[in-house]
Amino acid sequence: MSGMKIWKRFGIFTLLGLLLSWLISCSSGSSPSAGKEIKFWTMQLDSHTSYFEQLIDKFKAQNPGVTVEWDDVAWAAMENQIITAVSAKTAPDVVNLNPTFASQLAAKQTWMDLDANVPAEVRGQYLPNIWKAGTLDGKSFGIPWYLTTNITIYNQDLLKTAGIAKPPATYAELAQAARQIKDKTGKYAFFATFVPQDSSEILESFVQMGVPLLDDRQQAAFNTREGKAVFQYWVDLYQQGLLPKEVLTQGHRRASELYQSGETAMLSSGPEFINVIDKNAPEIAKISGVAPLISGPTGKKNVAVMNLIVPRETKNPQEALKFALFVTNTENQLAFAKAANVLPSTLESVEAYKRQLAADPKGSLVTKGLNISASQLSQAEVLIPPMKNINALQKAIYGNLQAAMLKEKSVDQAIADAAQEWNEKVGV
Repeated sequence: MSGMKIWKRFGIFTLLGLLLSWLISCSSGSSPSAGKEIKFWTMQLDSHTSYFEQLIDKFKAQNPGVTVEWDDVAWAAMENQIITAVSAKTAPDVVNLNPTFASQLAAKQTWMDLDANVPAEVRGQYLPNIWKAGTLDGKSFGIPWYLTTNITIYNQDLLKTAGIAKPPATYAELAQAARQIKDKTGKYAFFATFVPQDSSEILESFVQMGVPLLDDRQQAAFNTREGKAVFQYWVDLYQQGLLPKEVLTQGHRRASELYQSGETAMLSSGPEFINVIDKNAPEIAKISGVAPLISGPTGKKNVAVMNLIVPRETKNPQEALKFALFVTNTENQLAFAKAANVLPSTLESVEAYKRQLAADPKGSLVTKGLNISASQLSQAEVLIPPMKNINALQKAIYGNLQAAMLKEKSVDQAIADAAQEWNEKVGV
């Protein structure tokens, strides 16, 4: 065969190869994301199925070839499930977690480094203090999603019977109200849990009363005169019979139960919980009012943050991050805030949300609660920021507070032991 014929035949085969490659490319789609699936976990949001279905459909329309598999996980089950999934390398591509728990895994470099993957101008679209809540050791791991600042939901009849004209605004007023309510009605003013594995409400009260928990070296900073006063405050309320005895054994869920049964006069919760009260205890809902969250002399209010997290080992990092930013953009945050009665976390969405609420000044009790909650954002911050071993700090303080409440230790001994327990934990 001549050289000319060989080259001609080679040229034909080459042309056919190129044509075949082009056909395969066309049949598989031109998008590099085609055929990729994102697994998305939320935490106890299954009551908003229609919202998520529409959200996912919109994302898929904008990103042909990408599919999203959404699973909702019960609040109580999420920690165990995500730990198991991370260990087995089967974690979802995007997961909804709060900063406190997420930070424990962030310390193990489980999550994507957002500073390296999200442009500064995009990070700047979120409330600065809220973005900061998703950082550990100066590194960002969480994209802010929705927020809640608790308000005080109160039983107007119980306060009236106790001779209290308006709900307390400070811890000092709360102690006085607790005595009046118990004396006049036989009921309790409120329930706050001292169970170490539960709500951080008591830890937050230290910050609200002007007591820093840790210093710059992460050593205990609460063993001071001011810290002792906070210990004494809670010990006195318990020993004077102004707190239910089960505050030592039951979690925040019990606070909700007691309020709905009419056994407590006040409940610290998000405005969205008003709908639960209306469903479970309509008679209590009818006599309920709303007021700002109780605080200390600092005036600080805690904000609870929900983040979206992308695991570092996701097989689809670009698509996962794109989806997380899509879910948390201004338009979609506003839609979810309206659907779920929560607060958004981008600068633009917060201002738009406030305008929406202001347009309905005579709205429902939920709307009034949301107005209060939104107005507190200027004073709100994550009072217990992400830190390593946060569970150990809570255990040290709550455990020793319990010992003082039960008269097993003096307040002086309890606070000293709590500080020593923490310092030994961090190797001081």
